[in-house]
Amino acid sequence: MDFSTLIPELIQGLANLTPGNLVMIAVAATLIALAVVKQYEPVLLLPIGFGCLVANIPLTGMTDGEGLFGILYRAGISTELFPLLIFIGVGAMIDFGPLLAMPRMALLGAAGQFGIFGTLILATLLGFPLNQAASIGVIGAIDGPTSIYVASQLAPELLAPIAVAAYSYMSLVPIIQPPLMRLLTSRRERRIRMAYAPRPVSRQALILFPLVVTLIIGLLVPAATPLISMLMLGNLLRESGVVERLSNAAQNEVINVATLFLGLTIGSTMGAESFLSLVTLQVLGLGLLAFVLDTVAGLLFGKVLALVSGGTVNPLIGAAGISAFPMAGRLAAKVALAEDPDNFILMHAMGANTAGQLGSVVAGGALLALVSGILG
Repeated sequence: MDFSTLIPELIQGLANLTPGNLVMIAVAATLIALAVVKQYEPVLLLPIGFGCLVANIPLTGMTDGEGLFGILYRAGISTELFPLLIFIGVGAMIDFGPLLAMPRMALLGAAGQFGIFGTLILATLLGFPLNQAASIGVIGAIDGPTSIYVASQLAPELLAPIAVAAYSYMSLVPIIQPPLMRLLTSRRERRIRMAYAPRPVSRQALILFPLVVTLIIGLLVPAATPLISMLMLGNLLRESGVVERLSNAAQNEVINVATLFLGLTIGSTMGAESFLSLVTLQVLGLGLLAFVLDTVAGLLFGKVLALVSGGTVNPLIGAAGISAFPMAGRLAAKVALAEDPDNFILMHAMGANTAGQLGSVVAGGALLALVSGILG
């Protein structure tokens, strides 16, 4: 056998490797390094980075229609299955008790969605079509599943940069938010102590809450029903107390498997030919702006509450009104503790954080319904 004839076949991958592929392989390595070395959202960034790595190896066929990633994309992204499964797990992890005990925290969850709409307006002014602008704006909620769900329906061509931005900025919450907190609040405001004497929340209320929320939001914003219903299903599994096995499975096996396949599939869409463009940089930049605007709006509204309450509300909890649960709530409490070791605002921040989770789903569903209606 003349092995020399086999050499061209064996090096086809190298022969077809482009400079763009090399750049994206470096991006993949960076994402994996952030996950492993820095431990920035490793559950998300590690599979995304690996999927990106494989997607930029030429001629594997894995991203084609019948390849592994092509099948996963059709099964889990085109159908929105993976984000919905993840929401079941997220719902099973959330305790809405602090929000029900302090209903006014819902205002902070609403304020934390301002950046979505502000960025949508800016994106349209920059020339993005309405469907793309809406998808980009949702990044500001720092809610990966919601961002993917909305983008997959409104702007699938931008799914990769939107997903990477949403999950990357989620991992950077501890880096991006603290400087904004210190810039927009005074030391006196950060030291405000909030008494935690909530009204008792009955088990009956905790069980009825996911049912009532699903019904009300489903009737008012039908487009949000898939997301909110799966979130509330997970929470009902948790609060019912009669399906511990299902609740545990939702919090572990279901969400872990869905996150793994979601990350790999999103990473596989990061091919050099589609990802390396000016549009990608614009999406990343606008997504960061949306995140900053959401945080700023929450903090400013927190300052308003501090003023009208006579200084009984710590404005730091406003930064927890985004959807990055439970990271944003814990971070707000940590910043308060750094100013005063005896200042415990964790439960208040968690109330705002769970409200932000609900707010991001409603905002995403509302945008989906409005944009779909306008575009016909």
